[in-house]
Amino acid sequence: MSTWEASADLVVVGSGVAGLTAALDAAEAGLRVVVVTKDAVSEGSTRWAQGGVAVVLGDIAGDTVEAHVADTLAAGGGLNDEAAVREIVSAGPAAVQRLRARGARFDARGAQLDRTREGGHSAFRVVHAGGDATGAEIERALVAAARRDRGGPTILTGHVAVDAAKDTSGAVAGLHVLDDAGRPGLLRAPAVLLATGGYGQLYASTTNPATSTGDGVALALRAGAAVADLEFVQFHPTVLYTGPAVGRRPLVTEAVRGEGAVLRDRTGTRFMVGQHPLADLAPRDVVAAAITRRMAETGADCMYLDATELSGFASRFPTVYASCLEAGVDPLREPIPVTPAAHYACGGVVAGVDGRTAVRGLYAAGEVARTGLHGANRLASNSLLEGLVVGERVVRAVLADRDLPRGGALVGAAPAVGVADRGVVQRAMSAFAAIGRDAGGLATASDVVERATLLATPLDRTGVEDAALTLLAQAVLAAAGTRRESRGCHVRTDFPARDDVYQRASLEIRLDAAGRPVVAAEAVAA
Repeated sequence: MSTWEASADLVVVGSGVAGLTAALDAAEAGLRVVVVTKDAVSEGSTRWAQGGVAVVLGDIAGDTVEAHVADTLAAGGGLNDEAAVREIVSAGPAAVQRLRARGARFDARGAQLDRTREGGHSAFRVVHAGGDATGAEIERALVAAARRDRGGPTILTGHVAVDAAKDTSGAVAGLHVLDDAGRPGLLRAPAVLLATGGYGQLYASTTNPATSTGDGVALALRAGAAVADLEFVQFHPTVLYTGPAVGRRPLVTEAVRGEGAVLRDRTGTRFMVGQHPLADLAPRDVVAAAITRRMAETGADCMYLDATELSGFASRFPTVYASCLEAGVDPLREPIPVTPAAHYACGGVVAGVDGRTAVRGLYAAGEVARTGLHGANRLASNSLLEGLVVGERVVRAVLADRDLPRGGALVGAAPAVGVADRGVVQRAMSAFAAIGRDAGGLATASDVVERATLLATPLDRTGVEDAALTLLAQAVLAAAGTRRESRGCHVRTDFPARDDVYQRASLEIRLDAAGRPVVAAEAVAA
């Protein structure tokens, strides 16, 4: 039973680039908007993004939108939706211009924005801010715009989204939330946008903040939406290694390699040469897998990123430089110890480039969504691009859908859900469902999660997050067990080859009658 109720035209769950872009656009269109966030409004995943925004602005000789599309498709391992890729990439320049109009300041050389290159890109097309603090600058600009604009969105901090409220027609009619004291509330609204980020906290070591617990994907599944491509969890190849650790680890942006740094093993050998035509600038899945193999072959705990030949490292990468110094590493004089860590969820809630899902009134944008842009592996710096483009298109969809027929009263609350201890889930996923998976390990992880799962009704933020991580673990394991091939960031050591005959399709997952995730179809067009 809710202790309070409020109403809005649009509820946005999450305060990253996609959520705040949509909230600002919706408020400017005259909608009453409430942004729900678990922590402070500036604490989403966006602020941790270092590299930049991949975009073709037309002022770099030889680079084209078609080249950006081709690079995205090449990285995506045959599972991208080409129409979605083309639409999002083509809309990038206008989206970046609108972001700059809202106050975002990108690094420039004279009148031209500075560019860098990252893995998988055929050109220098990544615009950045603060050297390696692009996400932080974008978040700053959007939060500042939300706070200064009259009639802007209402920000509801310290509240976790529990479940979508639905009416008798099955359409979304609002959002159930819990505050930090566990008090329930209901936000009535005909439209709910999920912009909650990914589920990096499913693994013990990650680049993601503590908020990335898969809440949005779990909520969408329970609301009846489909999800897809969950098995494609991208591990960033280069996270600063400071010994065995749990939680968010400092990222060493891919742009460091884009500027000329190279990977070496402990003997100094450049092991990426011969692994891929782009060597150290290969797509992330290739580099992360190569590092993992080399560590296993040599018995080493980490590999090394040699940036000692780069000029101006401290000013170009101030965030990375500070993290290294704090860990006792001087990147100007010695290679940086690095390992892969869980970084980005390529899959999520099946949604169009306008954020629409199969559930009326429910929208998804950003990392929580599967639009078809990323396929089996995200091309570096395409994520902020997707958040900007889809975030603004959601508002057009919400406005167009306002007059659709609705049902009557709200239906009853959701039943109890499966909840397992977070540490148990993270250890099982890290051991058996990270880089390099096989049938035996996936079955073991499933058994471990199953034994640890109990039915419960979450009463606070921790409970909601643990329930989400439990459901996400079950869903990822189901998808990874079904995909008996290696493609993109999904590497099956027992099925090392790619199968383009039978498995070049995304796996769609829904909840069955018992509330368990099952692979419903291999029918999401690639």
